[in-house]
Amino acid sequence: MSKLTLQELESHLWKSADILRGSVDSSDYKNYIFGLLFLKRLGDVFEEHKHNLIEEHGEEIGSIIADDPEQYQFYVPQAARWEEIRKHAEDIGSAINVAFEALENENQTLEGVLTPIDFNRKEVLTDSVLQRLLQHFSLLNLTNGNLSEPDMLGRAYEYLIKMFADDAGKKGGEFYTPSKVVELLVKLIRPEEGMRVYDPTCGSGGMLIQSVDYVREQGGNPQSLSLFGQEKNLGTWAIAKMNLLLHGLPDHRIEKGDTIRQPKLIEDGEIMLFDRVIANPPFSLKEWGREEAEHDPYGRFQYGLPPKNAGDYAFIQHMVASLKSDGICGVVMPHGVLFRGGAEGKIRQGLIESDLLEAVVGIPSNLFYGTGIPACILIFNRNKSLERKGNVLFIAAECDYQEEKNQNVLREKDIEKIISSFDVYEDIEKYARVVSLDEIKLNDYNLNITRYIDKSEEEELINLVAVLKDIKELETQQVTTKAKLSRYLQEIGIGEE
Repeated sequence: MSKLTLQELESHLWKSADILRGSVDSSDYKNYIFGLLFLKRLGDVFEEHKHNLIEEHGEEIGSIIADDPEQYQFYVPQAARWEEIRKHAEDIGSAINVAFEALENENQTLEGVLTPIDFNRKEVLTDSVLQRLLQHFSLLNLTNGNLSEPDMLGRAYEYLIKMFADDAGKKGGEFYTPSKVVELLVKLIRPEEGMRVYDPTCGSGGMLIQSVDYVREQGGNPQSLSLFGQEKNLGTWAIAKMNLLLHGLPDHRIEKGDTIRQPKLIEDGEIMLFDRVIANPPFSLKEWGREEAEHDPYGRFQYGLPPKNAGDYAFIQHMVASLKSDGICGVVMPHGVLFRGGAEGKIRQGLIESDLLEAVVGIPSNLFYGTGIPACILIFNRNKSLERKGNVLFIAAECDYQEEKNQNVLREKDIEKIISSFDVYEDIEKYARVVSLDEIKLNDYNLNITRYIDKSEEEELINLVAVLKDIKELETQQVTTKAKLSRYLQEIGIGEE
């Protein structure tokens, strides 16, 4: 019998959204579909492992061993088993809630992950809708032996996250950074095996997962990475936990809560330090926690307090404060952080003078869900190489992208162009330039890319070509008009013979 393919799984999962369509808001689909997918996956793997134990040890001894919770990564108690839930013809939502609770009680790592999803909402999730959903999921065999590739569940999960972000528009964008932007960030900061990687606004966990993928692609041991994160939104935190577990990454620590107001990753009373820090924080967050920051017990805001209505530099300073002495961080930011004055200008000056900034990369506008504004990537490095000290590399990659229906997309060649420019750290006409801190100081610490990379000649040339074309067209029109006039004059006997 052929194994389940990724395409079949993705298609099946997307059809489950059709069952919910019209009953619940599209931005809520993910909670229910992710919850059921997770429940079915855990149940199928549990039954598969149980069957293997009985096969290996024989019916009598095997059955005793198979009842021992210690034998499983996740032990599924009776109330949470798929066939048990399927027995219910009514109050199905309540039965699913009970299953989630039973799973959490039995498995410490799942605490708080499933119970926030409430299936007992009879006004929208009727027994008939839930019956159809369960029937639909019953058609899937999610045992390890039936998957055509080992990381298939994680990949399908990412597909759903992207589809829901598309479907939910702005709301979806809050928990999802487009995969190609994440790929670019990861390749710029280059995590290595054995490192601690941290995302202070981790959303659905995509940046941490792609860090693991990168180490695997480089031939390193992906399981040797220690993954850390914090996420404020409870539903999104739960998705991140499920996402990591479905990717087979049980060794992680994702905390719930507001990173600026209440950082949870603390060691010996200090902020925990990491080899790599990576994030796409919310752009220019208004209520970011200025009051708490004024009395920050961890000394994170050494370059100054950001203004009350824009939290960008609060996240940047938190990330820089979380770096080990040779740590690197990569962060996506709105362009405003490059040139805004006041308190932000002073913080920017402090970071530049400390020689922490390694690169500023301008990326295309309209890459993200819910906002069309152009963004940039900032790379901070606590241990810049000798030839990079005292300099910042500017890369103007705003024009390299592919236009698609809803938004622009970075192509593989666009990413490679940025990475190779970052690696060589040299001037490339109209694209990249190494700028000394002295020159940045002369520009009053303004990091606006157009101050350092002049593309105007190119634009002028394009304009000149257009003007010449217009003149040529006018001349052609004039010649044609003259000829017509001459012919007409001849016809009425006024023109020369």
